[in-house]
Amino acid sequence: MPEIVQRTMVRAPLDEVFEMSLDLDVERVAGRRYKVRAVEGAGRTSGRIALGETVQWRLRVLGFPLTHTSHITELERPRRFVDEMAAGAFAHFRHEHTFEVEGPGMTIMTDRMSWRSPAGVLGTLADGLFVRRTLRQLLTDRNSEIVRRFS
Repeated sequence: MPEIVQRTMVRAPLDEVFEMSLDLDVERVAGRRYKVRAVEGAGRTSGRIALGETVQWRLRVLGFPLTHTSHITELERPRRFVDEMAAGAFAHFRHEHTFEVEGPGMTIMTDRMSWRSPAGVLGTLADGLFVRRTLRQLLTDRNSEIVRRFS
């Protein structure tokens, strides 16, 4: 199963970075490149998401509209949370967010994203051609927005 692991340093206290990471408005602003937005009537659409809550995202990738529904399956404030796909384009999708203190007023966010694309060999080919790159860009844009909000 493909995986992306990305570590991001944030100049802010751990609890503040954790709370910011749960904020759906950060995701929406960071996702401008892919026109990311939360869908009304399909779960939470703004503010901080909590354990057991769901959000349905709509975005455009390579010009095609996609819908991805995430569910917060684990939340251990302020150290980690996990969102997993409840519905969407993947056969499986899991994103674990962890937070560690790296010194006074410094936090390291570690994102571990794993997925399985559908369609066997065609899915594996898509992973190599654009899925990994698109997921990494979405993650980088999100984390850059979090860092920007604390600068």
